[in-house]
Amino acid sequence: MAEPGLVRRRRGLASLARPRVTRRGLLIGAAAGGGLLAAWGLMPRRYPPPVPAGAGETSYNAWLRIGPDGTVTVAVPQLEMGQGAATLLAQVVALELGADWAQLVAEPAPVSGAYANIPLAARWSALWMPFGAELGAGRGEAARSSRLARSFAERSRFTATADGTTLAAYEQPAREAACAVRTMLMQAAAARWDVAWEACRVAGGVVSHGTRRARFGELAEDAAGYDPADPLPLGPPPAETADRAENVPFPRLDLPAKAEGRARFAADVRLPGMVFAAIRHAPLGAEASLGRYDPAAARGDGVRLVKGERWLAAVAPTWWTAERALAAVAPRFRVRQPVDTARIDAALDKAVKKARTYRVAELGDPDEAMGERPSLVARYDVAPGLHAGLETASCTARLRDGRVELWLASQAPEAARQAVAGALGVNPRDVLLYPVLAGGSFDARLEHDHAVEAALIAREVGRPVQLTWSRWQEHLAGKPRAPAAALLWARTAPDGGAVLAWHTRIATPPAAREFGARLFGGRDAPAALAATAGAADPLAVEGAVPPYRLAHVAVDHVPVSTGIPAGRLRGNAPAVAAFFTESFVDELARAAGREPLSYRIEMLGNDVRLAECLQRCAALTGWDAGAAGSGQGLACHRLGPAPEEPAGDEQAAAPEGGRIAVIATVRRDESGVRVERLTAVADLGRIVNRDIARQQIEGGLIFGMGQTIGASTGYVRGLPVLGRLADLSLPVLANVPEIVVEFIDGPGEPCDPGELAVAAVAPAIANALHSATGIRFRKLPLFAEEV
Repeated sequence: MAEPGLVRRRRGLASLARPRVTRRGLLIGAAAGGGLLAAWGLMPRRYPPPVPAGAGETSYNAWLRIGPDGTVTVAVPQLEMGQGAATLLAQVVALELGADWAQLVAEPAPVSGAYANIPLAARWSALWMPFGAELGAGRGEAARSSRLARSFAERSRFTATADGTTLAAYEQPAREAACAVRTMLMQAAAARWDVAWEACRVAGGVVSHGTRRARFGELAEDAAGYDPADPLPLGPPPAETADRAENVPFPRLDLPAKAEGRARFAADVRLPGMVFAAIRHAPLGAEASLGRYDPAAARGDGVRLVKGERWLAAVAPTWWTAERALAAVAPRFRVRQPVDTARIDAALDKAVKKARTYRVAELGDPDEAMGERPSLVARYDVAPGLHAGLETASCTARLRDGRVELWLASQAPEAARQAVAGALGVNPRDVLLYPVLAGGSFDARLEHDHAVEAALIAREVGRPVQLTWSRWQEHLAGKPRAPAAALLWARTAPDGGAVLAWHTRIATPPAAREFGARLFGGRDAPAALAATAGAADPLAVEGAVPPYRLAHVAVDHVPVSTGIPAGRLRGNAPAVAAFFTESFVDELARAAGREPLSYRIEMLGNDVRLAECLQRCAALTGWDAGAAGSGQGLACHRLGPAPEEPAGDEQAAAPEGGRIAVIATVRRDESGVRVERLTAVADLGRIVNRDIARQQIEGGLIFGMGQTIGASTGYVRGLPVLGRLADLSLPVLANVPEIVVEFIDGPGEPCDPGELAVAAVAPAIANALHSATGIRFRKLPLFAEEV
């Protein structure tokens, strides 16, 4: 502990050869003056300052810089795609630093091991370390402290934006960096005033002591000459309560630029001499390749064709000219065993009934407890899910002076750089990626095929190229959520319907392993499909263990091949599993003659947080027990680890994670069945920004509604049946229901609201449709002709 009033000058750079390691394992402040950052995994690693200081600015560490006017610039190592990541991390820094929110600026951080996403690396350890993955796995504090995950993430510069890990990965490092700079500013001010630095106060971008005041901009340069306090005097973590009156608003930093049209997305980039490219991809199927086309038909000034193994592109002065040229040359492709919806359905049907299964989760002795005759069996199906983001895939590429420059919205920027480098045969150090905003991703921008294509086309034509996929090509070449079929069966007590044994069998491709083969293994889509065929994949059925305290549970995965390259989609496997689980729970309650709310609460055990969400949601809605004809349906979900089996007669502690309860209200009118209202109550643990949490819950509910009623397509001869956004039956303003959202102040670390909100919508709507129509809907999406 430093003595009160003691001001310590920075040591010389020579001392960095033996850095002083704090208990947090991060040497902060060494970046000022051009030093090195030191992060620690299995062995020390060093990084150059990721963001150099601009003219007049002072850079302190990987996270923030201060300008002479007091402007605080915060580096954001996550892709901003509408989820508010930039505002959240800037808010964390502002509160810990004592900055003026009006002087905060957030900018995308470059790819660097200094921003390693360790919790996500731990969560995905089975994808980058298939053997011994449990050594790098974990959640919560275990994920943050995993040495193997840390080493991997730092070494591979893994900064992916996914699974709602922004706060889990970066809140604490950002707080520590801001706290370090705050103590340095306080020491600089204290030296001027000859007082103890601990006696100074910081608020609103000003350091004060009594009547003396100094703004950040006045102190910034001097502060770089001091070491941060050790240990760091961190303030309390940011937290907003469910009561709005007690909160301090932090308006989103990205909204003004978006509202005024100044925000730059991938398709907004313009470079001197740039041309535009459109593309046609091969149909989905085995061994696809480019066949015949008519190059003479590509008329027009400046039109040029560029061919790849499974695609053909046209380059022209405008994108529309390039698109029309492709239509004229009419490329044909050779495809063996093209994907077809009928064959996909047949493969899923056969797999869920007869194929070999892999037990991926088990509590108690479910096979013995089930007995020979289950009380209820139900089959559910989910079709491929499309991302349907407003912005289709777009990338601008330029090759200049031996370097490849990319303007790209990417959730996995280092993987994109590595893929482009491999395709062009250059050193990854020579691939520069300039991040831009994404106009909605929903995990589509974890893929980077369009970046590779843009770079190859730019090399061929010798000019900067902007490639933009049409909506049709987005549906064809994008990676949808994998389809699935599930059988659920349970044995219940004859009196009251209590669940004695539960079994879930899900037939679905090993989509997570396939995605990992592309992201971490560098394989293209066909190679990833081949490498993972038949593999058991616990992440592909993640969330299938019910959130209830059941004694005997089994979850089996049946890997099946559909021929469609599968990707990640907002909500991912837990959203699919929640549809299966909560629909089946509703059927069990009806079969037992039980009211669905009390039936669920009775099974929750000691999870009082989820019980409170259910009860509060019912009170807000005026829940009428889901009676026949009421049009009300209930569902709940917990995002986090599955319940553990109690030891002996002990009651296991309720697991960490977020909770949500959703009640959908539907009504029948002359146009069919309409979702009239969605009511949600969520327990997110500590809430950092209530406004963003509400936005994400509301957006998740609407996104989940879109996946419930549409956002899917069939396939014929390897081509998607639907090619326009308007064909996907997505919610529009005219049919978006009334949405009511409330929060409960819960314990624990923050849970991502964007992922949580998606999961419970589909079963709530399906259960509401049953109460309204008496018909049980067991397939997603619920197409209009089925309703």
